[in-house]
Amino acid sequence: MIITTVYLESGQFKVIEEFKVKINYEIYNVIVKKKISNKHVYLRLKDKNLLEISSNKYFSKLDAVDLINRQKEWIVNRRDVFLRKEKNKNSYLLFGKRYSLEDIKEEELDKLYKEKAQKIIPKLVEEFATKMNLYPTSIKYRKNKRTWGSCNYKNGLNFNILLTQFPLEVIEYVVIHELAHIEHKNHSKAFWALVKRYCKDYKQREKLLKSFL
Repeated sequence: MIITTVYLESGQFKVIEEFKVKINYEIYNVIVKKKISNKHVYLRLKDKNLLEISSNKYFSKLDAVDLINRQKEWIVNRRDVFLRKEKNKNSYLLFGKRYSLEDIKEEELDKLYKEKAQKIIPKLVEEFATKMNLYPTSIKYRKNKRTWGSCNYKNGLNFNILLTQFPLEVIEYVVIHELAHIEHKNHSKAFWALVKRYCKDYKQREKLLKSFL
């Protein structure tokens, strides 16, 4: 095990420990960064075979190994996601199908996604708004990494243009989900009951969405 002490300008110090672990026949390099001001412990997969742990100065190697053993399933799943993204880095998704980036310049993708979103989402909103008798005050589009859709307090809906990466049933589910927020500004049982009324298989559609991430 390699141990390095780094002194910070604040007068504090950071201890960096490095060692290796084996999970399902894969060898991972582990870096533990200890700092006196750290109050919590965080585990991150920084690369396909690199784990990083941020902790306080009392966190031992045994603690680190125990944490890794408890999080094996999460680590393996995150590694699979990392490998999938690495494999697909030269391609893009459109309505659930993958295409080569040779067919389009990467900087043109956002324009394509926005055009597709503005074409298909208003039709879906109109269809399900009529069925649910819930009408938005506006529809806007943006690109972000955290949410696929949102409903503000004025009942305006926002949709992520990257939704058009996914199959139609996923886009339908997000539309229904956000329309339901016009009536319920929360994720209560009443909210999910309303979603299920118009999208009986919404849980399967959520799983389908996650399978692309």
